[in-house]
Amino acid sequence: MSSSPRHSASVSSGFSPTDAEDLTLYREKFRRRLPESLDELHGPTQGVVELPLHLAWSGMTSYDMSKPRQRMGLYRTVLHEGLRDDLPRYLNRDLLLQLWPVLRTLVGRTAS
Repeated sequence: MSSSPRHSASVSSGFSPTDAEDLTLYREKFRRRLPESLDELHGPTQGVVELPLHLAWSGMTSYDMSKPRQRMGLYRTVLHEGLRDDLPRYLNRDLLLQLWPVLRTLVGRTAS
């Protein structure tokens, strides 16, 4: 993953400075798992999403995207447990941007 200005701008677009900083910390921590751009995230925005066991190994495996708590739970699970191919498959760019202000408090900061 490059750290070019173009890449940074594409990641931070739509985020507050604090949110962009948090995303930068996640990018560094999970560099090998994250896509090059948020534009690669084409996951579902509606319907029921079934996560495979390698993602949802200890709890819910089915998430109804019309229910805000379940939608947030799906994103939290995928961000915590997802492999490189899982993020584009289960996360959606626009929905991630919408959820990030709350979601970032649920996944916590990665740096001390």
